[in-house]
Amino acid sequence: MNDPIIPPLKTAFPPIVDQNCKVLLLGTMPGDRSLSLQQYYGHAGNHFWKLIYTLFQQPVEADYEARKRFLLNHGIALWDVLESCTCEGSLDSNIKNEVVNDFAAFYQQYPAITEIFFDSRKAEQFYLKHVKKSEDKNYHLLPSPSRANASKTFEQKLELWKELLPYVKL
Repeated sequence: MNDPIIPPLKTAFPPIVDQNCKVLLLGTMPGDRSLSLQQYYGHAGNHFWKLIYTLFQQPVEADYEARKRFLLNHGIALWDVLESCTCEGSLDSNIKNEVVNDFAAFYQQYPAITEIFFDSRKAEQFYLKHVKKSEDKNYHLLPSPSRANASKTFEQKLELWKELLPYVKL
């Protein structure tokens, strides 16, 4: 008798955040490559870092610690909606058994955050399912930076990601 294959439990990273952040960018859960590198958006094919740096007309830095400082210097926090889940592969559509991060405690610790940007529809769906919207926050949906989102070119994604600019430190 064959036992069913249970997808691996995946655990997200702690947030990149400080008290100066007004913007929170929310993904769903790091993909396999990001988890193996222990870096947000670690897959070379993901447009996230290129989008962020292009918004500020800067070349992408290779050093991950420099990338994290770059976000914070512009008042941008980065986190994922989910704390953990089971997922075969890296596609959000495969996520099961999700456990959401503690947003009530997070927002209490970082009260300056007022702008919430979801970087995929799935991140938004999980957030709305488990967290709900708060009246003291504004919510925005951006196109996924993933290469799996092939319906938009980099330039089309960049145009939509410009919605961040009024809320960040330039």
